[in-house]
Amino acid sequence: MIRSLYSGASGMKNHQIRMDVIGNNVANVNTIGFKGSRANFQDVLYQTVRYASPAVDETGGINPSQVGLGVMVSSITNNTGQGGLQNTGRVLDVAVNGNGWFVVSPDSGGEQRFYTREGIFYVDNVGNLVNSNGFFVLDSGGAAINLGEEGIATLNITKGGVITGVNLNGDTIEGDGSVLGLAMFPNQDGLERVGQNMYQVSPTSGEPIDEYGTPNEGGYGAIASGFLEMSNVDLTDEFTGMITTQRGYQANARTVTTSDHLLEELLNIKR
Repeated sequence: MIRSLYSGASGMKNHQIRMDVIGNNVANVNTIGFKGSRANFQDVLYQTVRYASPAVDETGGINPSQVGLGVMVSSITNNTGQGGLQNTGRVLDVAVNGNGWFVVSPDSGGEQRFYTREGIFYVDNVGNLVNSNGFFVLDSGGAAINLGEEGIATLNITKGGVITGVNLNGDTIEGDGSVLGLAMFPNQDGLERVGQNMYQVSPTSGEPIDEYGTPNEGGYGAIASGFLEMSNVDLTDEFTGMITTQRGYQANARTVTTSDHLLEELLNIKR
């Protein structure tokens, strides 16, 4: 009875974690570049009531008898699959159609680097290309992209990430540092979330392959200017998971209640 009480409690606690993951996915269903997560369960330690024994002489073998002690969250995995593209018509709204992550940095030297699929970019007052948090967008060489202080009259971004255009002086915007850089990883599902639609390298993700690559070449995805990548959360899957999680929580709560009733009956024997 005591084992079942704690097994039911572990089921409630871990189903709550799974519901937290589902709730975060649903909350970010309209977050640009968001990648969903999934909580995975595994059983925990087993208490052996009777050990296994082999067959001897005319006596048959006996299988082990074990009682499980509950459940735990084994992992929370990221789903880094492609999200749908939404047409915005804004040139500096860009999406990666395929493999690769935009590289951004809080410093112009690119010492600290983060990775994102959110392609909402702006040009600041000195011509730097920045994201919505003011982080510098890095080129294929790892340097901050600067389009000049003269102001921009027209701008175009090709599938290969090349930024071209004309400034307010009528001069062409083109040259070094005008190609959007992308990063790919040995295990992109292992990237660590840091919030604000950004990720950072973790021991399991590995460092970027070949440092940085050029869009639309060598397996890197093409740049889609005027589009944004939407969240890859599938509400059908999330609500189905929400129902099964709720019922799992309810069943484990019933286990706790029933175990409590059994303990109550035991305490009432002496009456």
